[in-house]
Amino acid sequence: MSKPKILLQLDPDTQASVFDAVVAVDSGVDHLLQYRGVTPGQVRDLVHGCIFTRGGADLAATAIFVGGSQIAAGEALLGEVLASFFGPMRVSVMLDASGANTTAAAAVLAASKHLDLSQISATVLGGTGPVGQRVARLLVGSGASVKLASRAIERAEIACSEIRQRNPGGSITAVKTSNDDETLAAIAGSQLVVAAGAAGIVLLKKSQIEAATDLKVVVDLNAVPPLGIEGVKSSDKAAQLGHVLAYGALGVGGTKMKIHRACVASLFESNSQVLDAEAIFEVGKKL
Repeated sequence: MSKPKILLQLDPDTQASVFDAVVAVDSGVDHLLQYRGVTPGQVRDLVHGCIFTRGGADLAATAIFVGGSQIAAGEALLGEVLASFFGPMRVSVMLDASGANTTAAAAVLAASKHLDLSQISATVLGGTGPVGQRVARLLVGSGASVKLASRAIERAEIACSEIRQRNPGGSITAVKTSNDDETLAAIAGSQLVVAAGAAGIVLLKKSQIEAATDLKVVVDLNAVPPLGIEGVKSSDKAAQLGHVLAYGALGVGGTKMKIHRACVASLFESNSQVLDAEAIFEVGKKL
């Protein structure tokens, strides 16, 4: 008889994410163990509770999900999870704090329906945030030439440096977008623009889209008015906006949810998976 599927949810927030819990249940998890306010120093004992109670093939029936609203805190927890494994004593683990990985994967997959990512130039507005950096990572890994934009060029340079370490042969450049002229220069020559900035900030105006004649697809990941790209509706899904196709946050949201559920379900296929941005993107490709 197969063991029931147990998912250990590690959340650094005061309250464990209900969203992540509901998705876990909808993904076929039999038992969800939620821990909130988790700090890096607490991770090892929690992980050892997973790996010392089952052995051999039964380890695949236990998995770990790292969530919450704080991506940096989530990454720290993931690092401690991986450090707690040894030899065959490990279980599969997924990181999707703030939904950054699944959202980025869904955005890039939307663009890939219309563009050959290996042949394009792309601009990521608000590229230094957690979702923006992951969008840039996935685009660079797919062969695109990426311009990572920020109002502060220093932050953009740091983000680019980190992405280059993951993709040494990739093409990524930091660009400054502190005014309209700089933004127009940043999107010039790009076939794709993804807006991943903070909620309520317009990053791209309709007049700038009209002036960017090479532009073919825009993706806005902000669902809070005013949206990040002027003229885009949050529900847009390959909607015509002048000469470009537009996606809004809800337009990619359905794909994000499918990816999230598929990734959680896949955790129980083996005990050796580590699902971060790139691995989550690969799961999304198969949907």
